[in-house]
Amino acid sequence: MVFSLDFYNPNVNTCMFVETIKINSTYSRTSKLGITHTYLRTKTIVVFVCDNCNNKFDRNLGKMDYRRISNNYFHVCSNCNPKQFAQKKGAERRQIWNLPVDSDIKI
Repeated sequence: MVFSLDFYNPNVNTCMFVETIKINSTYSRTSKLGITHTYLRTKTIVVFVCDNCNNKFDRNLGKMDYRRISNNYFHVCSNCNPKQFAQKKGAERRQIWNLPVDSDIKI
């Protein structure tokens, strides 16, 4: 079996991770002595392209796992049904590998 690292399929190897955006927010609070202090909070937003409908969407980085910010994972927007998308991808893999539905091999 020959495996090539230079294999490129435009239907599979599309970049779904687009960019990272940092947003600075300024807040102020009043101390016990009545003095107002300003402080900054930085929010990081990650922009993806949906694998189902090809629309751009963003997610807060604090709500995601860092390992999922790559093109190795599928990303589905909130307008699409992720469970239906996962079933569709599983059916595609079974057709590629010619597996029956009741096989015990993990895809």
